[in-house]
Amino acid sequence: MAAITTSVLLMRWPLVSAVLMFLASTLNIQFRKSDYTFFAIVSSMLGIASALWFATGLLGLEWADFPVIWASFKDIMIEISSHAPPEWPMVLT
Repeated sequence: MAAITTSVLLMRWPLVSAVLMFLASTLNIQFRKSDYTFFAIVSSMLGIASALWFATGLLGLEWADFPVIWASFKDIMIEISSHAPPEWPMVLT
């Protein structure tokens, strides 16, 4: 019984986001058929947001991780650009 309870607690948020993705997709199709462009765009945004929520949940990312990831990305890009030749990028005239 404890295993079932634990699995339900661990899978709760991915299941909710998967259901949201399905509902957003279904609503998007219905709104496009009915020519409700604004609502189709809103449902698409809801689907994208729930897909991102699902992916970050699977990867185990939290809000506190994003500044660390961005700082690491920025440091790596600065390091890469410091090794570029001085004439790069070339200006074509």
